[in-house]
Amino acid sequence: MVDANGTNTASGKSGAGGASGTSGESRAARLLAARRGATRVLARKPEEATMAERLAALAESAGSVTDFDGDPDLYGNGVVAELEAKVAGLLGAEAAAFFPTGTMAQQVALRCWAGRTGNPVVALHPLAHPEVHERDALSAVSGLRTVHVTGEPRQPTADEVHGLDEPFGTLMLELPLRDAGFLLPTWQELEALCEAARARDAVVHFDGARLWESTRHFGRPLHEIAALADSVYVSFYKTLGGLSGAALAGPLSFVEEARAWRHRYGGQVFQQFPQALAALVGLDRELPRVTEYVEHARVVARALREGFAQAGVAWARIGPEVPHTHQFRVWLPYDPDVLAEAGVAQAEETKTLLFGRWYTADTVPGLAFTEITVAAPGLEWSADDVRAAVADFVRRLPRI
Repeated sequence: MVDANGTNTASGKSGAGGASGTSGESRAARLLAARRGATRVLARKPEEATMAERLAALAESAGSVTDFDGDPDLYGNGVVAELEAKVAGLLGAEAAAFFPTGTMAQQVALRCWAGRTGNPVVALHPLAHPEVHERDALSAVSGLRTVHVTGEPRQPTADEVHGLDEPFGTLMLELPLRDAGFLLPTWQELEALCEAARARDAVVHFDGARLWESTRHFGRPLHEIAALADSVYVSFYKTLGGLSGAALAGPLSFVEEARAWRHRYGGQVFQQFPQALAALVGLDRELPRVTEYVEHARVVARALREGFAQAGVAWARIGPEVPHTHQFRVWLPYDPDVLAEAGVAQAEETKTLLFGRWYTADTVPGLAFTEITVAAPGLEWSADDVRAAVADFVRRLPRI
């Protein structure tokens, strides 16, 4: 995860200096300005828009998804309830509850399952969101304990779930696993994982913040994917471009209990209609296009790999080689400051932004990675466009 100053709080760190001696903070400001001024990008980020622009866009589009002249919500009724019903339908669940954050939604989900199973242990991946991005909230706030299914940077296997040496109440699967490179299991592997958990008398919870992106890889609709789990969390600002917020979906009795805990955790917010409206717009406009984004991400990934080879970069890696979603990682053997400066300079000089922030992984010195997202603007890029942009980017790097 990246904070406002560009610091990666996940498995990598952004550099502080740069080839030109600029600080990380000043380069972050330059990058934001370059993003706003670029005429060619692979995806637009919400933070590129000003407050006025975001509010104007929401006002312009909200009338297409609900009665914009209706009353705003009060403590979760109205348009928030409309959104909950929409999500429950998409996921094939009995009910869904809106949460102000995904962190709160998953805290509540896992706490509810701990009470129902009688076991406070959650089995998950060490790169999963609660382990990396939530300051140990599962233990500090909810009194839960975690065990790791595997330490490898990949999705766990059914054999590993079967082989855990202590009981657990919930298996949490992040789909896709962002900090391993937006990785998904195969459909058969996912079925086997869920079956293995239930063979251990455990329930299954999907961290589906980006589940919207998984249908192309699995070859299944959302409701069929969600049906494998006992509960599912989805995000409204990841993938869909909403303002904020999340939903927790599952059996009616589970969701009713989750609403009670949501209140206790401080999530019973007076009004949330802007977030709900933005989420409905994202479901209406972005969700139908996600499969197209995933398909084109594969074109972009292949062209990047070809472009680096043609430019003579001795070692470059695209991971995964065939993206599972519309997001993937690029690894290069340079200091992140050098790569960041080259990317900002390219955007400033050519109005083409190929790469944004770069990070170095603690466990892999000498390498840096960036995350690529392909959305609507990226559909305009041909493979030749990508290769040409790579050649221009590499031209700005020192020879190694």
